[in-house]
Order: sequence, then C-alpha cells, then structure tokens
Amino acid sequence: MGLFDWLRFRKKEKTPEERAEMRRVFATRYDHFRLLIQANTRAHELMGELEEALRGFTPYGMHFVRTLCTRITTSIYQMVRHLGELETQGHDDLVAAMQAINERIMEELEPEAHGVGGELVIDLAEVNRDHADLCGPKMAMLGEAGTSLGLSIPSGFVVTVAAFQRFAKSQGLGAEIDRLIQTMAGDDRESVFQASSSIMQLVMEASLPDDLASAILAAYDRLSERLGSSPDLAVRSSALGEDIEGSSFAGQYRSVLNVDRSSLLDAYKEVVASKYSRQAMAYRLSHGIRDDDVAMSVGCMTMVEAVAGGVAYSGNPVNVRDDRVSISSVWGLPKPVVDGTAGTDEFIVAREPLRLEEVHVADKADMYVCSQHEGVCREELTGDMGAQPSLTEEQALLVARETVRIEEHFGTPQDIEWAMTRDGIFHLLQCRPLMRVSSGEDSAPAANLPEPVLTGGRTASPGVGVGPAFTLRKDVDALSFPDGGVLILRQALPSRAALLDRASALISEQGGMAGHLANVAREFGVPALFGVKDAVGRFENGRILTVDAEGRAVYDGAVEALLKEHPRQRIMRGSPVQGALRKAARHIVRLNLTNPESPEFKPANCRTLHDVMRYCHERAVNVMFEFGTHDDYIEAASRQLICDVPKQFWILNLDDGFSPEGQERKDRCILLEHIVSYPMRMLWEGMQAVPWEGPPPVHGRGLMSVMFEATMNPDLVPSANTRYTQKNYFMVSRNYCSLQSRFGFHFCGVEALVGDRISENYASFQFKGGAANMERRIRRARFVGDLLEMFDFRVRVRQDNMFARVEGLDHDTMGNRLKIIGYLITHTRQLDMIMSDDAAVARRKERFLNDFKLFD
Repeated sequence: MGLFDWLRFRKKEKTPEERAEMRRVFATRYDHFRLLIQANTRAHELMGELEEALRGFTPYGMHFVRTLCTRITTSIYQMVRHLGELETQGHDDLVAAMQAINERIMEELEPEAHGVGGELVIDLAEVNRDHADLCGPKMAMLGEAGTSLGLSIPSGFVVTVAAFQRFAKSQGLGAEIDRLIQTMAGDDRESVFQASSSIMQLVMEASLPDDLASAILAAYDRLSERLGSSPDLAVRSSALGEDIEGSSFAGQYRSVLNVDRSSLLDAYKEVVASKYSRQAMAYRLSHGIRDDDVAMSVGCMTMVEAVAGGVAYSGNPVNVRDDRVSISSVWGLPKPVVDGTAGTDEFIVAREPLRLEEVHVADKADMYVCSQHEGVCREELTGDMGAQPSLTEEQALLVARETVRIEEHFGTPQDIEWAMTRDGIFHLLQCRPLMRVSSGEDSAPAANLPEPVLTGGRTASPGVGVGPAFTLRKDVDALSFPDGGVLILRQALPSRAALLDRASALISEQGGMAGHLANVAREFGVPALFGVKDAVGRFENGRILTVDAEGRAVYDGAVEALLKEHPRQRIMRGSPVQGALRKAARHIVRLNLTNPESPEFKPANCRTLHDVMRYCHERAVNVMFEFGTHDDYIEAASRQLICDVPKQFWILNLDDGFSPEGQERKDRCILLEHIVSYPMRMLWEGMQAVPWEGPPPVHGRGLMSVMFEATMNPDLVPSANTRYTQKNYFMVSRNYCSLQSRFGFHFCGVEALVGDRISENYASFQFKGGAANMERRIRRARFVGDLLEMFDFRVRVRQDNMFARVEGLDHDTMGNRLKIIGYLITHTRQLDMIMSDDAAVARRKERFLNDFKLFD
C-alpha cells in the first residue's frame, strides 16, 4: 500500500449517522461547558457580594452568611460537576479538594457552643465577674461591684443561662425558634418583625420545665425567708453579650417591675421573649451579633424604695477629652431617665478635687413610685417639688464619688443606674461600659482641602487612610514596614498581603480589582489605589500621606477633613457575624493557583474555592478547545472562515453562533455574514478596522535583537511545525466567543461573554511572547496593558505576559472594548522591535488612541 492509499484509508469519509452522533456529542459537551461558564459567572457575582459584606457598611446576620457561603459553594460545585463531564482525569482529586475546603468553611460558621452546665438559679450575693458566662455581664458586674466595692445592691437571685438553655430545649422550642429565624430575608425589616411576633408569642405560650419553675420559686421563697417578708421584684435581662463594650443593648430587652410570686414565672418568660423583640432582633442584625451567641439570663432583684434615682456617666459620652462626671436625676424611680420620657436634673461634677461645677434643674411634673397594690405607678409632684433639684450637693458628690470608684475598679468609663433611699444610702442598680465618641468639633471644613500631590489610578479598596509613606522595593524591605504605614508598591504582588494588617493604606503602580492583593485589602478594610503612575520613588519614607481611595488622590500630610467627609460607618466591623464571615472568606476568596502553566496548577493544590473555580474554568476552556479541534469532531463542529485575510481561521460553533444558512453549508466553510456571535463580530471588526501596514521601521539594534532571538528560539524557525504555525480558532455561540491565535511571534487569547444581563458581561485578553529579547517583549506587554487600563480594563503584567479583563459594562460598551482588543491584536505585531525607542513608542500610542476613536 502506497503512502497516499494509506492516507485515504486513514481519512475514511464519515457516514451521515456518524456525523450526526458527533454533532450530538459535541452539543452535549458544549451544554456542560455553557453551564460551567454560567456557574463561574454566578460565583464571581457572589464573591463580589461577599467582599462587599466584609466592608461592613450594611447589616447582616448569620442566616445571610450561611446562605451566601452555601450559594458560592453550590455554584463552584456545579463547575466541578460539569468539568467532570468534560474531563474525567483528576476529577476525584478535585472533588476531594472541594469537600475538604467546604468542611473548613462550615467549621468557621458553626456557632460557638456555650456550656449548658451550672446551676439554674444562683444567689446574687454569690455572683461576681467570673460568672459572666453563667449570669450575663450585667448581673456579673453588679454582683462584682457589691462584693468587691462594698456597695449597696438589691438582694435577689439570677436565673442563669443554663436555665434559658433548659427552657429552649424543652418541647422543641429552640428548634422552632431557629426555623422562624431562618425565614427572615436578610436585613428586610418586615420579615424581621414578622419573625419577632411569632417567636415572642411562641415563648409566652410555652410552659417552663417543671424543674426550672420549681427552682425559680424556691429561690424566691428563700429570699422571702431571709428578708422576713414577701418582696416585690424587678425582673431584668442579663443576656450574654449585653452591656459589653461596643454593644450595650441599652433598652433593647424588657424589664418587669414590682413582680410578686404569683407573676414571677410569667415575668421571667416575658423577659426571655424580649430577646426576640423587634428592636432587639434589629439591633443584633445591625451590629452583626449572632442569635446563637445571645443566651438570656434574668436577674430577679428586690425593688428599691427610691426618693431619687437616675443615671451617671463617669465621663462625657460625646467628648473623650472631658472626664467630668455627668449625673441625670429625677424624683422617685429612675425610670423616666432610662426611658427618656421626662425632663431630668443635670449635675456636672469635676474630679480632683471632687466639686459640683454645674446644676441644671428641670421642671418636673411627676415621679414613679412602687405601690403595694398597683405596682409601679406615676404620681404628680406636689407643691414646688417639681422645681427643686432632686439631689442635694452632698448627694450629687456621693453619686459622683461612687461612679468614679466603679470606673477605677473596672478600668473603663462607666454608665451606671442608681437610686437614693430616704436614709441617704446610694444603691447601685446597674453598671456597664460607657460608649464614648469624639464630637468632631475640631474638624477642618471640606472646602479647604489642599491640592493633591498625586492623582489617578483606580479604587481597589475604598476608604481613607493616613500614615507614613513606605516604598517596598524588595522582600527584605518588608521587615522595616512601620505599623500604620502607607504601603507603596510597583506591583500588587500577592505576597504583599502579609503586610496589610499593619497598613493604613496601599498604593500600587500596577494591579487590578480582581487581584489577590485587592481582595485581601478589601477583606482587611485597607484603602487601596491601584494603577497609580510614578508612585514608587516619589515619596521619602516616613513622609505622612493621606490616601483617599474613593477620590483617587494622595495628599501631603494628614488631611483630617477627608476623614470627616467619610462618615459612613462600618457598622459590622469587629462584630461576631463579620468575624465568622471573615474566617470563612479565608477559605473562599483567596487565590493561590495563579499560573496555569505551572506544574503546581493541579486539584491537589486547591486550598480555596477560588482556586477550584480558577482550575475549573482554565481546564474547561482548554479541554473544550482541544475537543473541538480533534480530527474526529472538526468536520462536525467547525468551519473555515472565508475572508480576505492571509491567515487561516477556523470557527467552532458551540451552539447558536451560526445562522441557519451557515449551518446548512456542506463545504466546511463559513462566511462572515453567517456568523451571529456578537462578541466575535465586534472582535473581528476591530481586527479589520485599520489595515496593518507591516512591521514598524527598525533600527539596527532592534533588528539584531529579532535575529538573535530567532536563532535561539526553535519556535521561530519558519519551516518548523511549531505552535507558531498552528491554525487560529474561534469558539463561538451567539453571546460567547473564545479566540486562540498566533499573530507574528506572539500569542493572543480572548474570551468574552456579552448579553443583555450587564452583570454577566466580561471580556478577557491575554497577550504573550514576541520576537525580540525579553526586555523588549516586557515593554510591549506593558504598553498594551497601559492602553487597556485607559478603557476600564484591570491589567496584570508578568514578564512578557499581559492579562486584562473588563466586566459589568453594557452591551454596546462591551462591543467597543472588543473592537479595541481586536485592533491591538492586529497592530501590535512585531511592535516589540521598537520598544527601546521612547519617541517611537509615544507616537505609536498617540496613533492607536486616535484610531480607537473610530469605534465610538
């Protein structure tokens, strides 16, 4: 058999049935590829939502966190599943990596288990600060103040967290509460209120376990025996997480006053139910406190027969520089002060020596007292009592003295509730850390902002940061990076993320929003500007800078006015919910698999969901392309483009990229007019818009560089069958296009999805290689990247490899960007040869920008 007979035998014509089967197989594979791309797009959107949540500007709860993490996991698992249909090799390892990552995420989202051990009821006289987990901070601090400072506190007992958990476990109450909480739709207030009403009703209708009810009543009987009478009690909340610094829960829970024995069990349930009041649930949501972390203990204390009562602050709550004690007081019980329902007398007491500096007497009309038969009731003040100060100077100084003592004992400014009895004894009813903020009176007006010393770039992470400049040029410089420094980089290398927990701001000459360093900057809330030209070497280390990432400007010195111009509060910062999300995000958003050409780019090295996502996408594109160009399927799926270009282009129709007329052709060819893929047509239009005039004029050194490279690189030998002589393929559907091509001595890869859903639109462009030496190839890659950054692209340049991506633009704007990519594919051929001639580069850039105007 001769050679040509053998070739004819090898190229046996396929039967119509075989062609139909090939088309079916290809269509099935494309369907998996399309679904994988869709899942990839959803995962990107959800990761963006996660990064926004980590910024902490909007409230969310654990239900949102668990749901978001589950949705991300589900989308990426779909990618894994569809990749498994396209390529079985390594699939088991990928599934194992995915499962291991998911288990780590779930571990971060599990609520901290609070111990259920301990007594159901404990005497308040035995409580101190070590009982905070059992009795809640409020009762623990009150008991501590009574024991350690010898202060007069009410007699009573605490129904502990163990009792609450005992109640929640009975009759499936806790499980039903969890179910109702899961029905809430994120931070939608209406759904919060609906869940609140249902849960509170559920709690009030539930019966207390017999052992718990018996323990509460037995504690009341012991208290009565000790006092020699049956007391009326104040039943008050003391939940875990309440009255701690940063989340006071002030006024969020119910207090029931003047409770007798017959009403005690119902009063206990009423306080427990108030954990799920509208305001309490909204408060937890807005402060990022998990419902799982709030267990309710309840203090049951004797009522104090107060002639005066109120609230005292050991410092000015709106001016951190004012340490005078401020006292708010009324006649009778302090209820109007706490509720804010009446005018109060104000006493300002200076320290060292303790002296009364200011007195402001309110016109008081009534007071609240305990009535044996009517409970807490309001009485009108008689005579001129309403115009008289509710405290004498001596009493005001006594309240101030005890307030300062409490502050000194606990080591932090205090907010206390107190009562004064007829015998002149000071009674402490409650104490908690005082929330203090600066008044901002010294802020500079925003209109007086100085001229920035540096502008431009793109916001990679929003916010404003102030600190000493520090330019990091090499790894060893990281050892000298100062706390609170403004980190200045030439490249946004992922390894620099190790410094972000100490940085006040970040400036980089290169890098984009999707980069690893940008992700971590947002995770840490560090303001970051990327793509800022000439930042490196501009500032002396130690020079104080203000970085306004959202304004894309850098100022000399500390510009306090800018900080005041950004009043938006990160309300979730430091909250348990955000902490759980942040821990989970470590296993989700960070990207470790960055180089598909590395031997380390494999399933076993996927440490985050982003790694799995990147692996799936990279392999899917490669596998689909290789599959579509296989000799056994090329006739069923591909057509050669008939065009006036001296270069072969083959079009792989993934699904609906051809018109019916094109699909019906029998000659394995396709006309441009029969291609309905919008991204391909826009790319092609850019490629053909301006004829290429051939290689640029080259001076001697540039020509010698090309010749030397050609002799050293076997891929550049014209007669060799190398990857530089391969055919050029488009993979297309109506809204999708992927191009793998060689133009001149460089490689180009384009992938784009453009449809009506703006959030899903994207285009990516990879550019690599060249004929000149490495220095010139790197310069050309940066030249192309700099141009694309002017048109919304995020750009990454590594050596002579440039990767750019744009996304989230409308249909027509995406078309414009694809035309620009097409133009660059055509007109950057052999441009590396002039990259050492700055004047020639500048002229070429100006010409390119003028040509881009054709696409407007």
